[in-house]
Amino acid sequence: ISKSEMNSGKNYESLRYEGFGPSNVALIIETLTDNKNRSASSIRTVLQKKGGRLGESGSTTHMFENCGIIHVDKNKIKEEQIFDIAINAGAKDCSNLDNIFEITTKKEDFYKIKTELEKKIEAFTYSAMEWRPFNYLEVNKEQSERIVEVLTALDELDDVQNIFTNANLKNIQ
Repeated sequence: ISKSEMNSGKNYESLRYEGFGPSNVALIIETLTDNKNRSASSIRTVLQKKGGRLGESGSTTHMFENCGIIHVDKNKIKEEQIFDIAINAGAKDCSNLDNIFEITTKKEDFYKIKTELEKKIEAFTYSAMEWRPFNYLEVNKEQSERIVEVLTALDELDDVQNIFTNANLKNIQ
């Protein structure tokens, strides 16, 4: 907050970069920056040093769907209720995961569905717009370690807000 107070005269813009990481995994990198040349340069440098490359606009977005994601704690509502509300509000999907219910919406329906859910549930565990891959790329332990290294280096950049990948990093021990 103090950083934004000091730079009150600057204009920040939201930019999306696309690229590829190690093992040719697709990346979508969302930034908020006051200097797009600096952002592009720092992202390009990280990717090149870690075995990836920056792509053209549209080079990876076709592999993803931009959708709304809402997580609700299972202790807040019963399964039948959440499924009923989600379906009646027009959600694409409602999944029963470990400790949460995950509701997936179309990008354009996100706020309408979120508002409907807020009438019944006072707080969500998480809600945001995300890029979800149509297909996940299976990677082994060594590949996943290299990918996590790239994701960590990108996340450490001040301008980077979100990073999405099509690598399946869930099943790696």
